[in-house]
Amino acid sequence: MIDWMIEKDLVGYETAVSKMEERVASIRGGQADEAVWLLEHPSLYTAGTSAKESDLLDARFPVFKSGRGGEYTYHGPGQRVAYVSLDLRERQKGNPDVRGYVRSLEEWIIRTLAVFGVKGERRAGRVGIWVDMVPYGGREGEEAKIAAIGVRIRRWVTYHGIAINLNPDLSHFGGIVPCGISEYGVTSLHALGHKDVDMAALDRALKENFHSVFES
Repeated sequence: MIDWMIEKDLVGYETAVSKMEERVASIRGGQADEAVWLLEHPSLYTAGTSAKESDLLDARFPVFKSGRGGEYTYHGPGQRVAYVSLDLRERQKGNPDVRGYVRSLEEWIIRTLAVFGVKGERRAGRVGIWVDMVPYGGREGEEAKIAAIGVRIRRWVTYHGIAINLNPDLSHFGGIVPCGISEYGVTSLHALGHKDVDMAALDRALKENFHSVFES
């Protein structure tokens, strides 16, 4: 059983990490169900375990060191963060597969974006989900990142998760080299013209497609 939690107010990063860690311990101990926690953060930057100091260009917002994998990323209002706590050992029948889990997260994002007519794609050597910008007036070869992925696993229970750009202030990504990749930009559903999509619609698509990916 999945416990779906949706926050109406912004959640501070340190508060979120503390609650995730408590949930992981409870799941591991058999005291809590698996969970998906949907929220927004106030504007901030997080540094994953592979972050390079040189990729922090302008610390205009608070910066937090994070135990998740990956490099620097931005979180802020208008971005849907989904923190996912699943017991991989239970789900994968005693043979937990971290790469398979990350691929499922990618597929979850791709199917969710497809609900709104956006083709999200994987790219070899680049973490996250990307959009070919040519159909949106971009030049040949231009791509932009629409969703980030960063996970941590403790005793085979997952936490951290994904972030999809609905309508954040994209200029805020300018304070970092997002995920260490400077050649490509960032985009959002609204920037791609899907301004009729609100957070409630995105949440519905996330929930529907989570079950199609993780419960099939």
